[in-house]
Amino acid sequence: MIRKIVLSALTCALALPLCAKNAPVAEPAFWWTGMKDKTVQVMINGDGVRDALPEINREGVRLDSVVRLNSPNYLLLYLNIGSDAVPGKFPITLVNGKKKTRIEYELRARGAKQYTPFSSADLLYLLMPDRFANGNTANDDDATLNHPVKSDRENPNGRHGGDIEGITKHLGYIDSLGVTAIWLTPVLENDMPGGSYHGYATTNYYKIDPRFGTNDDYCNMIAEAHKRGLKVVMDMIFNHSGVCHKWMTDMPSKDWYNHTDGSVLTNFRLSTANDPYRSDYDYDRTTNGWFVPAMPDLNQRNPHLLRYLTQSSIWWIEYAGIDGIRMDTHPYADPEGMSKWLAAVLNEYPDYNIVGECWYGEAAGTAFWQKGSRLNTTGIDSNLPTVMDFPTMMLARDAFKTQSTRLTGLNAIYDRLALDYLYEDPQHVLTMLDNHDSDRFLLEMPENLGWWKQAFAFMLTTRGIPQMYYGDELLMHGSKEGSDGFVRRDMPGGFPGDKVNAFVDAGRTDMQREAWNFISRLANWRRGNEVISKGALKHFMPENGVYVYERSYKGKRVVVMMNGTDSENVIDGTIYREIMPEGTTLTDILSGEKVTIAREMRLPARALYILE
Repeated sequence: MIRKIVLSALTCALALPLCAKNAPVAEPAFWWTGMKDKTVQVMINGDGVRDALPEINREGVRLDSVVRLNSPNYLLLYLNIGSDAVPGKFPITLVNGKKKTRIEYELRARGAKQYTPFSSADLLYLLMPDRFANGNTANDDDATLNHPVKSDRENPNGRHGGDIEGITKHLGYIDSLGVTAIWLTPVLENDMPGGSYHGYATTNYYKIDPRFGTNDDYCNMIAEAHKRGLKVVMDMIFNHSGVCHKWMTDMPSKDWYNHTDGSVLTNFRLSTANDPYRSDYDYDRTTNGWFVPAMPDLNQRNPHLLRYLTQSSIWWIEYAGIDGIRMDTHPYADPEGMSKWLAAVLNEYPDYNIVGECWYGEAAGTAFWQKGSRLNTTGIDSNLPTVMDFPTMMLARDAFKTQSTRLTGLNAIYDRLALDYLYEDPQHVLTMLDNHDSDRFLLEMPENLGWWKQAFAFMLTTRGIPQMYYGDELLMHGSKEGSDGFVRRDMPGGFPGDKVNAFVDAGRTDMQREAWNFISRLANWRRGNEVISKGALKHFMPENGVYVYERSYKGKRVVVMMNGTDSENVIDGTIYREIMPEGTTLTDILSGEKVTIAREMRLPARALYILE
């Protein structure tokens, strides 16, 4: 994910209050009793705390170790929360000469499981909070930040004012569409001079960006989503932070970041992560180089940093009840560190699902990162349950839009799925047609929706976990054209003053209405349909541009048939006798019409049938 922000740590430092006295603060501010892992790292940050002597007097809580880092302003405490520890508040006392400072710490009772892991039974809806809906105009600008940035909807790369409250107010829209899970691009604080509306330059791992709302707003949104049966996936970034994170102006230790002077940027060549012949130079640039000048590379080989990041993800699962994690730029981070992070999370929550952004153009590169992969010969199992199907996304537009012949069009989809043997678990592959870092699936408004419907029908009926991008259902279109902002436009109707409100039927054009109704019908039919979420897949090599495949589970089946050409097609129905013997009559769930399999079958141009 390439993000064009050019900053320096000096830029951030100049914005900080001069001669500020920083009282000691603990992160995380609280933890829980009853966790499987009894150890919790408490990072204390404040002026001169490194040399203080910590004192803790709490039954069931033991101070196992104290770590003093290079910076005089950080102190790490490793506490053991025993089985006999009870919830409540207690002081951590820091003794520095004659001075004593008390930090109130809290243990909370671990409640019932809040999350439901996302899976192939779900349809994920990816949205950018800043561009989806503005539910509270009072938080559009926040003067409390070190780098307050005015919202400006005329600037495609600026902040537009969308927020968490806007999402909460439109959960009904998302629910009615047939979506079952929401993936929000990052919502944590991005206190950056450029505004960092996309959220990928974290400056506080425990705080929601105030321009999106508060921690309470986020928890409330998740609770309201859960009431509707909707899951929420949190986007996290462990490869890098924002350059304006306090760590950059006062590094806890000299090895907290890689290439601390910012002289080395990543080469964006993920092939080095898999390459058995790679040079140390190339691999170092890939995994240790800064993502961009505004995003310094975190060093997950530092065990204390890794523990901090790991705890932050567990904290959000326990605190907010998030149902899954999407890990940004997964292969750019240290593979052993990321493997340990995943092992720790899955030890605490064995059924949890996490998807990693592994952006490769071919299936072998992506499959390498799925847990248990036979392709990974490094000796370090990634432990990553789910990977993203970028190889299919990258060819989908041309495959569905182009006239299918014996070697082109839908044959490319067939050939792509034929490589699924590379994946340890194809049902844990996240399939999409576009996202916030790619061109929109539609580069321009189509003349008709024939091939568009086939593409979305494929995504919603093939193996794996489908993910659509906000506005796909409304035919939002465009290319990046040198700016990510052009594929991250505002949802029409989500902002005060919008002349068009496409969140309601009356605000949609005829073609948008056709598209929305198609997605809604298909997605709601998919909801709870185990044939699609669990069924085996069998497909036939496209004949004369016609692609046919079957999903089957416990005696039930669904057959998808699509004509990938712009003209009527005559096919021999006996080709498919092993799944549909001649004379079989099935019902098309899209039209309600009966379809009988015959020796000679005429399929209209761009015909699409989903038969059961």
